Amino acid sequence: MSIIIKDLGKKYGQETIFKDFNLVFEKNRITGILGPSGAGKTTLLNLCGGLEQPDRGTIEGINPQAISYIFQEPRLLPWRTVRENLRFVFKARAIKKPGSHEREIDAMLERVGLTTVGDYYPHELSGGMRQRVSIARAFLYPSELLLMDEPFSSLDSSLKNRLMDDFLKIWEQNKRTVIFVSHQEDEIRHLADIILTFSDKPVQVLKKERLT
Repeated sequence: MSIIIKDLGKKYGQETIFKDFNLVFEKNRITGILGPSGAGKTTLLNLCGGLEQPDRGTIEGINPQAISYIFQEPRLLPWRTVRENLRFVFKARAIKKPGSHEREIDAMLERVGLTTVGDYYPHELSGGMRQRVSIARAFLYPSELLLMDEPFSSLDSSLKNRLMDDFLKIWEQNKRTVIFVSHQEDEIRHLADIILTFSDKPVQVLKKERLT
């Protein structure tokens, strides 16, 4: 099911972020959002994820129990190994049979190129490797919606491109609806099927571009 935003309204104090805002995010497509800093891109992610509530209007088609995230910072538990960080996904899924989830973890570590570091702690990994763990975690969770808030912005260009290529390979095998926010047009064009360009607030969609 697509995500349908109807007549969305959101203010912070006297500042209007969204007013009578309407938008559809297509199911199992990657939608990239560009726009000025502070224009409401992250606010929209937070509204879709249920971290904030709209003042008016509705967001339809989202199962609150089926959302995963990839943030700018990996947000791994520093006192847990890579494998232990990934095991928390299965606690959220209420899966208690260790054998089954260990096999899933092994397969995902192989997909993200981290088979040799499952017993490492986050501080022992490079920034790119930590972000690979966060990608693995997001795809291990059986989400229908994946929200991404500038997850590649801290990486150098060559590493960023490799990581985005790896992301696309995993997504092709585990498709879900993705909303991807970035200030970098090259990142958006690398990943997205659909590109939305937002105005400054109150937000309007200035341009919609379909790449595939």
